[in-house]
Amino acid sequence: MAEQEHILVVEDEPITREQLVSYFEDEGFRVSSTGSGDEVVDLITQSGNIILVLLDIKLPGKDGLTLTREIRAGSDIGIILVTSKLEQIDRILGLESGADDYVTKPFDPRELLSRSRNLIRRVHIQQSQRRKNHIRHFDDWTLDLNKRELTSPEGEHAQLSAGEYQLLLAFIEKAGEVMNRDQLMNRIRNREWFPDDRYIDVLVGQLRKKLGERAATAKIITTIHGTGYLFTPEVE
Repeated sequence: MAEQEHILVVEDEPITREQLVSYFEDEGFRVSSTGSGDEVVDLITQSGNIILVLLDIKLPGKDGLTLTREIRAGSDIGIILVTSKLEQIDRILGLESGADDYVTKPFDPRELLSRSRNLIRRVHIQQSQRRKNHIRHFDDWTLDLNKRELTSPEGEHAQLSAGEYQLLLAFIEKAGEVMNRDQLMNRIRNREWFPDDRYIDVLVGQLRKKLGERAATAKIITTIHGTGYLFTPEVE
């Protein structure tokens, strides 16, 4: 019998928390839960096998965005933010903090289940790829997948944020192919966004800066006007 996927529900509203726990348990998941943000990191560390966190942004103690950054600093497990807030800025902040997806209340449990399963599958794939070969080389740069660390041709090291790291992986996987914003957003696991969201452009700018490039003269990540972006180097 296959091992149950272990998820963590972080929700301070007892009824909503109990509903989520019951729903996911009925779907075959092992579910842990808490109503306090202060317990989350310890629960993840102690369990050792949590693959996904459903995380409410507004919590007593540490808020969801702070927790997202703390979780992402030491783990690549899936993070779906759950909130009643609708402002686009909250979506951007959540994704920049390292979350993978974002749903707003009230939500359809079936949609949340589908998103959770898709994200868990992607996390497993990413973890498997990293175990097989954790080093990538391109244009005299080196990317360590385990450390999420970029090393320049001169030997200088730079730590990548979760978003920068996922974007660079997406470029590496499709090196030599033009990718539009929609394709990039899907490949970096962030699905909940608005058509006018410039999140990808912000990430590209941050990544270019760490690669020592400016938009006007960029050679590694070039802009294809009216289409998207092209990662030009060969990858080893």
